[in-house]
Amino acid sequence: MINTGKNAKTKEKDGNALGKDDFLKILITQLQNQDPTQPLQDKEFIAQMAQFTSVEQLTNMASEMKLMRQSLGFVSGMIGKSITWTATDSSGASIEKSGIVDSITFKDGNQYANVKGEEISLDKLKKIENPGETK
Repeated sequence: MINTGKNAKTKEKDGNALGKDDFLKILITQLQNQDPTQPLQDKEFIAQMAQFTSVEQLTNMASEMKLMRQSLGFVSGMIGKSITWTATDSSGASIEKSGIVDSITFKDGNQYANVKGEEISLDKLKKIENPGETK
């Protein structure tokens, strides 16, 4: 089979590592080449499917960890910055608040900037700037 330019630029991976696609190909090949008079026993098949599910979940976790590391690198740069956000006061009216970011917190997959003990969800931020700069 000739490798075209389209296929040549696919993801490079460690030659010793098997991914979930490789595992699925092996499983399909095994099913195609099994002896019809002695099919896989249920226990073996269920164990292989459980392994496949584990491989897939580990792959998903690795992807999520990579995203979190990238995200953490971005949001950690907010520490020491002045931020402005929209908050709701006790009467339910929207007010604009600002302060210097003390730290970043992760809870339930969401990121929060901490300003004097108050956690602000990053989706509520309106402005990020260096302290002392006003425009």
